[in-house]
Amino acid sequence: MPNDALPAFMHRPVSRRAAMAFAGLAVAGLSGCANGGGAQLPPAAFVSLQEGPGEDYIIGPLDQLTIFVWRNPELGAQVQVRPDGRITTPLITDMPAVGKTPSMLAEDIKLQLSQYIEEPIVSVIVNKFSGTYSQQVRVVGATEKPASLSYRANMTLLDAMIAVGGLSEYAAGNRARLVRFDKQTGKQKEYALRINDLLRKGDTRANVMLMPGDVIIIPESAF
Repeated sequence: MPNDALPAFMHRPVSRRAAMAFAGLAVAGLSGCANGGGAQLPPAAFVSLQEGPGEDYIIGPLDQLTIFVWRNPELGAQVQVRPDGRITTPLITDMPAVGKTPSMLAEDIKLQLSQYIEEPIVSVIVNKFSGTYSQQVRVVGATEKPASLSYRANMTLLDAMIAVGGLSEYAAGNRARLVRFDKQTGKQKEYALRINDLLRKGDTRANVMLMPGDVIIIPESAF
């Protein structure tokens, strides 16, 4: 290609450091393709894991809730969502809770209480959460204790692996896969994981953000 056809930035001199960095990126990209199937997820940012669920959390069976009614504490309660998905509080019987966010449930309770008090202000706090299946992260295969984990905001692969006790003795952590449902295409998509590098080498680039509904599959080594 003639020099005149090149983009303007390619006519500029390139420092040795920049050239080495570019070469490193190219090698990394090639090695990623050579390691096998599965798309690559970007590394997780360093963020703190929230202790409670986010605002878009969907209430599930057996979640423990605190209902607070401002200036009317006697109408509030600490309740556990029953297996049938409902709760009972003072003046309200069998209110459906499962499938709603805390703010949605607060609005429903407010509507019911408005029959008895004027303009109630209601808050719903999730104290202990199990989550619906679509809000959980499952870790299966060669791990110390396979489990379904309640998803928390900013949850990462490292958080999930700590929760399940890490890899088993014969785990092939760098051949692990993350299966995620893609809402746009309506299909499942697989991503390659490098859990060995994350846990045993401390490679933070192998740490990735998780999403509700993710399934982490860890195979055993062939020998």
